[in-house]
Amino acid sequence: MSSPLSRAAGLSVAALCLVTTASISTAPAGAAGCGTTNVALNKPATASSVEGGGTPASAAVDGNAGTRWSSQFSDPQWLQVDLGSTQQVCRVALNWETAHGKAFQVQVSDDAGSWRDVYSTTTGTGGNQSLDVTGSGRYVRVLGTQRGTGYGYSLWELGVYTGTPDVPVVTPTDPRNPDFGPNVYVYGPGSSQAEMQSRLDTISAQMKTNQFGPQRHAVLFKPGTYNADVNLRFYTQIVGLGLMPDDVNINGHIRVEADWLQQGNDPNNLGNATQNFWRGAENLSVTLPANQVERWAVSQATAYRRMHLRGQAHLWNGYDGWASGGLIVDSKIDGTVVSGSQQQFLTRNSNLAGGWAGSVWNMVFAGTQGAPTDHFPDPSHTVVDTSPVTREKPYLYFDNSGEYRVFVPALRQNSRGTSWENGNPGTSVSLADFFVVKPGTPVATINAALQQGKHLLLTPGIHQLDDTIRVTRPNTIVLGLGLATLTPTTGRAALTTSDVDGVKLAGFLVDAGVQNSPVLLEIGDSTTTDHAANPTSMHDVYLRVGGSQAGKATTSLRVNSRNTIIDHTWVWRADHGEGVSWTANPGQNGVVVNGDNVTAYGLFVEHYQQHNLVWNANGGRVYLYQNELPYDPPNQAAWMNGSKRGWAGYKVADNVTTHEAYGVGVYAFNQADPSIVTDNGFEAPTRSGVRFKHLVTVSLGGVGTIANVINGVGGVANATTQVRYLVNYP
Repeated sequence: MSSPLSRAAGLSVAALCLVTTASISTAPAGAAGCGTTNVALNKPATASSVEGGGTPASAAVDGNAGTRWSSQFSDPQWLQVDLGSTQQVCRVALNWETAHGKAFQVQVSDDAGSWRDVYSTTTGTGGNQSLDVTGSGRYVRVLGTQRGTGYGYSLWELGVYTGTPDVPVVTPTDPRNPDFGPNVYVYGPGSSQAEMQSRLDTISAQMKTNQFGPQRHAVLFKPGTYNADVNLRFYTQIVGLGLMPDDVNINGHIRVEADWLQQGNDPNNLGNATQNFWRGAENLSVTLPANQVERWAVSQATAYRRMHLRGQAHLWNGYDGWASGGLIVDSKIDGTVVSGSQQQFLTRNSNLAGGWAGSVWNMVFAGTQGAPTDHFPDPSHTVVDTSPVTREKPYLYFDNSGEYRVFVPALRQNSRGTSWENGNPGTSVSLADFFVVKPGTPVATINAALQQGKHLLLTPGIHQLDDTIRVTRPNTIVLGLGLATLTPTTGRAALTTSDVDGVKLAGFLVDAGVQNSPVLLEIGDSTTTDHAANPTSMHDVYLRVGGSQAGKATTSLRVNSRNTIIDHTWVWRADHGEGVSWTANPGQNGVVVNGDNVTAYGLFVEHYQQHNLVWNANGGRVYLYQNELPYDPPNQAAWMNGSKRGWAGYKVADNVTTHEAYGVGVYAFNQADPSIVTDNGFEAPTRSGVRFKHLVTVSLGGVGTIANVINGVGGVANATTQVRYLVNYP
């Protein structure tokens, strides 16, 4: 085979080398702010193919004008270089041999999997090209789709030049008079009670059925006593600003009603709570009127956190309404909690002073005083005496000097009861150390604030992100108010963290954009470091693919850092709303855990198109897992894992030797094709160190079949026997 070098008409090899040397001996003239150093020089390069052993990919980034990369004689072909870290790319220089690209793109990527075009042409003429581009990524690729000759693609050199973008101005935060934006309402003891109640009623009316709208609200109460009736609806958070829950007292209610969603075929039966999502009450006390109960008829993504309820709570509509929650954590409830129709529920590190009544499929209690006796099934109570490792959610408070601060509760080991009834250990951070992020704040500014050592306070609203929020410093706090929502718009992750100690992520929703993100939220970029003394933790962080739009994400949550604590999450591929179908809102996996010794409390994952949960590491512990398999596989052929029928909702990888799970359920509702069968609800290696306690599989309404609970045992859940229980495995 002849070399393309000899095909350059009218030029000898020596002449060609001289021409090429002249063209690359100096860096190309750049736009203002673009550097003159070729950051691709001698970096790792790969290619789709090579013409022969003498034209490797590395020859295009070696700085030698006499060597080159050339491909095989077909389309498409590509050459890519790994810059080693994310760079702001402002120019790409291409020195083509005669075999050039006529149609090609220059692309950048964060992970060498998802690419973004920064340049594209269909009329390339070869020679020396100096291309001004704008984009950032770790990887740069030249993708040829149409050759300019009958040969392959051949580059003497690929040069990549970077610039330092303008440093954004990070506005300081006044901790005594912060600007929380228009969707945060702060009330003090001197506020007009009438105006306060009017505002609460207005928000409630606006958000009653506003399941996928853009509105977000946070209502904050400074220390004091208030008379209020809070009818808590979508995307609304009620927060006390005291250091302790009893510093704020509401005489009245903070309630969630099941009064808007039809249940069954009766249009007059609106007692269905199974879509009462995305809301929360936190860090205050409620004194109920005499002879009344608190209605908390909720499903997923609702947190009753750090609360003191002086009275009784009912967790459903009180009659025949369905409910599918939920979470009570770090709370004291003086009266009886009656669970009613709640299918599953987690109560963690709380004080149930009046006890608990009721169960359906699985009620899980971890580190909770006043929990019922462990029994399974009928009643289905899974009781773990202490929680092995916890850190409660950071929270905003207003101190006696008039300053806003954020309190970070201390890490606890083998704990029982609330974090605040017997002392309140932890640390306090001034809001002056936070950057307040409002919708529309550029990601570059957010990342600049993080690089300056600031924490983030995300205000209520939709935050459209054209880049990834990158948390790289240890002990960084990212705290959301009012279900602040992060939406990636360019196919990148919404937020990533480095593999560092003590990051705290809390109180926000990640909503997938219409351009596919390989991952929405990633904890850690390595699995090698032990963080047992100061783990990263995430609290009330929710992820969603579809519902508000045709969102797309391959994996929603990936956890790489060891010892991470997952403190309540709902990871949901939408089954209703906008942009919802088997092809419109694709999502492969909900949660993938790669780090050892990760602990999850309240792990709700639903409707993903392969395994909803994949646990690849040792030492994992899960306390309540709730999963619905996808409703929408069109047929059995679309719901196959090789020769297996379907994908288990909970998958522990074959190499794992230690894993524990307490109170776990997988449910099927094959709405699109009720004949679909899933072979196993759970799959895990059969080893003494891999243990499951209190498993359940359910065929919801008998629509669809789960053939076995776990690993071929436990019995079939189908139209005949809709619920299957297994006390222990193995």
